Amino acid sequence: MPRDFICLMCPNGCHLSRHSRSDGAVEIRGNQCDKGLAFARSVLKGAELGSGTRLVPGGPRAAHGAEELRQVLAHWGITYRSLRPHLTPEGSPERTVFRAVVEDDRGFLFIVEQVDPAVFHTKMKIIRTLALLSERGLPAIVPYCRDREGQSLVKHGEDLWQVVPFTPGVRLDRETYLYEAWRGDVLASFLKALRDKARGMPAFSGDEVFSIKGYIRKLEAQVQRHQPRLVPQVREVLAFLEQEFMAVHDDLPVAFCHGDFHPLNIVWGKDDIRAVIDWEFLGIKPEIYDAANMVGCLGMEHPSSLTGPLVLAFIGRLREEGVFAAQSWRSFVGFVVALRFAWLSEWLRKKDEEMIALELDYMRLLIVHREELRAAWKLSVDIVL
Repeated sequence: MPRDFICLMCPNGCHLSRHSRSDGAVEIRGNQCDKGLAFARSVLKGAELGSGTRLVPGGPRAAHGAEELRQVLAHWGITYRSLRPHLTPEGSPERTVFRAVVEDDRGFLFIVEQVDPAVFHTKMKIIRTLALLSERGLPAIVPYCRDREGQSLVKHGEDLWQVVPFTPGVRLDRETYLYEAWRGDVLASFLKALRDKARGMPAFSGDEVFSIKGYIRKLEAQVQRHQPRLVPQVREVLAFLEQEFMAVHDDLPVAFCHGDFHPLNIVWGKDDIRAVIDWEFLGIKPEIYDAANMVGCLGMEHPSSLTGPLVLAFIGRLREEGVFAAQSWRSFVGFVVALRFAWLSEWLRKKDEEMIALELDYMRLLIVHREELRAAWKLSVDIVL
């Protein structure tokens, strides 16, 4: 019987763990909604569980009952009516200690989240940024609620909490969305609007520019110390980046970026974007950062999408709108490859050997087919914008 596994019922991908209890029940921890319990039941079924074995929720969800949630929400003047466990917030559950969808006495829905005090400054930066972008009229921004004193991050007992309106969306069809051109158009439109509305963001005017080149150098050193067997494969990728990316990185134009812009960090409507979420990596970065991350993520879902309708519409629209400088487009393929090191770091942290191997294979695929990609993306000739 597996002790740890990942829920596949929705894009959250909760990390579930099984724990035997003295009363004979099996406790499942890590699920952010009841779908996790259902998935655990399907995995731990039949003789493995034993006849009559009960599955019960545990972990963070069991730590906050209705009365505590009622007290927490009262800080914002929200009257708690009920928990809505069948509604799953989009985005990564790892961004918070606990989160749940609740309904108030008027029938409105909210996401209530417990925040780790260690990320207080990051959360405050996100809260202030979303408030400013909303005030400037950027679409698809859902700012956090403010309490009676104008604060969005509130202490209740020993814990920090935040509340944001719940935005319902349409689940992505993971088999078809990669090939839907309209998504490329709206994704590009959002990046253009973000570029326009975020100009001169006061909170970031003096911030240090994030360097993916520096990040890769540090990760290379860590791989050498802790994963020496991966060194030959990592160096193969670095050889390409040294030729086509590292030398120009420091001279690339910079701008405010979301920092983790990809399809699962978006609440989708039927034909538009309803909300852009998970801003934990926002900041000043090379301007092409979000576009490169988006394309890299789409290709990781399925390599054929790299030259499919969504990606072609996305890149085509960005170029038509003149969102990025020609210098940035010339480094685009290299940037897509370079950003995969951030994902490789995540798999290394989780010790996910399958994903580590898949990520390295994906980087090699991008490098081997770089000229075909440049041609498909119309980047094979000198770009004049």
